[in-house]
Amino acid sequence: MSNLLATGSSALIAFQRALSTVGHNVANINTPGYSRQRVEFESRDGTYFGYGYQGNGVQIVDVRRMADSLATSRLLDSGGELARLQQLSTLSTRMDQLFSEKATGISAPWSSFFDSVNALSSNAAGSADRESVLAQANALVTRFHQIDKHLDGLDIEVNAGLTAATGEVNRLAKEIAQLNGRIGGSTSPSGDLLDRRDQLISELVGYTGGNAVVQDGGLVNVFSAGGQPLVVGATASTLVTVPDPYRPERLQVALETNGQRTTLDKRALGGQIGGLIEFRTTVLDPAAAELGRVATSLAQTFNAGHRAGMDQYGQLGADFFSLPAPRISSNAGNSGNAVLQTSVGSVGALNAQNVLLRFDGAAWVATNPDTGASIPMTGTGTATDPLVVNGIELRLAPGTTPGTNDRFLLQPTAGAAGNLGVAITDPARIAAATPVKTTTDLANTGSGKLSGLTVTDAANANLLAPVDIDFLDATQYTINGTGPFPYTPGQTVAYNGWSVVLDGAPAAGDSFRVGPTGANSSDNGNAKLLSNLDDARVLNGGTLTLNGAIGGLTTQVGSAARQADYSAQAQQVIHDQAQASRDAISGVNLDEEAADLMRLQQAYQAASQIIATADTLFQSLLAATRR
Repeated sequence: MSNLLATGSSALIAFQRALSTVGHNVANINTPGYSRQRVEFESRDGTYFGYGYQGNGVQIVDVRRMADSLATSRLLDSGGELARLQQLSTLSTRMDQLFSEKATGISAPWSSFFDSVNALSSNAAGSADRESVLAQANALVTRFHQIDKHLDGLDIEVNAGLTAATGEVNRLAKEIAQLNGRIGGSTSPSGDLLDRRDQLISELVGYTGGNAVVQDGGLVNVFSAGGQPLVVGATASTLVTVPDPYRPERLQVALETNGQRTTLDKRALGGQIGGLIEFRTTVLDPAAAELGRVATSLAQTFNAGHRAGMDQYGQLGADFFSLPAPRISSNAGNSGNAVLQTSVGSVGALNAQNVLLRFDGAAWVATNPDTGASIPMTGTGTATDPLVVNGIELRLAPGTTPGTNDRFLLQPTAGAAGNLGVAITDPARIAAATPVKTTTDLANTGSGKLSGLTVTDAANANLLAPVDIDFLDATQYTINGTGPFPYTPGQTVAYNGWSVVLDGAPAAGDSFRVGPTGANSSDNGNAKLLSNLDDARVLNGGTLTLNGAIGGLTTQVGSAARQADYSAQAQQVIHDQAQASRDAISGVNLDEEAADLMRLQQAYQAASQIIATADTLFQSLLAATRR
């Protein structure tokens, strides 16, 4: 009878705990990272009687946590990659909207500006048309500034995101290390403690990418996507943000472990942090640099054309747009005092790519700062022999000297869009006229004529000097008395920075003159040239127009955004599959728990009945002994 009571009692206690476990599963159905638990029963050792052993009931040997390390690892991998792609997609989409929307993009004010210049070419003396050109130029410059400011704002957001993310990583890594210490010191850690650690690891990997490796004793080591140790046993590393050595306003991420600091790039980190860094290096920086290249090319090309014209005061045109020199930054660790002065040498060779310049002690070396690949460069850096790389000329400032291994980061077009300006305010200063004109002597008797007058060198000091072309006979002519030169119909004569075509059949004594246009001219020759500069093939070695560059920039950003979005959608499917696989093993199923609850409740009731039966027998025995 005592054996019967012990059997019933053990069953009652076991089923009570099993019911509690089922209730615990149901209660945590919505708890992130929870793994369902299952009670495992075992028969208790029996008692020996003369006829053999008789069982003493049941006992619980383990509350098993239903988890699969492979499914968990797959979920970690997919979660970190999904976080990276979603971060990249979100920011890239915002960039795409900035460039593609008519209200915020560059295309609309760009077209309006060149339309106004085209209108001026039809009425070069019109004051309203001149005012319109300046107004549209300022509107275009304002849009460049607005876009550049938005890009700077995104850069600041990346900085803020890196700061916030590194703080979260450090908090999570510290707590995981603490849990490792508790779990490693326990022979049978609770499933809830293991779930808590797995959930923290999942959150950590969401920031850094990477994986977790289980070691002996149940401890888990966590590594970033690039294999950097974040948690090793009960020790957590620390992520910090540090200033970029060339651009202190921009933050980088570094890992501090064992007193050592290692700067991490996009290859070393995944997750949200990796997405932020990848967005900045592969989408934001290239777009800002290309926008700057467009602004620089516009300023250089339009200024060159404008200087080849004459304004209404009878003076050669000055720069229409203002733009500072290309940006170059010295490394904070440089030992010398070298200062490099920059200027744009060739728009056709201008490349938005950043260049790392290093002085090796004897000569300058140019490399790609991202890949380390060598970049062709000529010159020595002197005033007469400047360094020339990707269309930029660099001269060492007088009295400054580089130290061995001193480094400089050249950003040829960075910030150009934000610093572009309109250099003139007086509409009369717009150089719409060709600075020189041709006149034919009224006394000429032949059919000779001049055509195709073009300014080839606006900087020529004698450009505006009057020049007489006199024909000695039908086959010879002189220029300002020099010569004679043989005449061939249709030939081009180049002189004092201009060229003209001689044609027809001139007669002896015929005379032509090339001289300055003069003030208040209604000539529109230069305005016509300026209005077509957006379609001039001046970029990429003369193969790409400015309009083509604008379209290419919009396409470049849009393509990056779409690719990131497609990748994020695909990764979401992979992550959902990994989550489903994990949930199939570890997730709580209410139907299954309900069935277990009914089964265990019936078993609990049966165990209670065993105890009740033992009590009835005991009471009957007591009653019999009282007689």
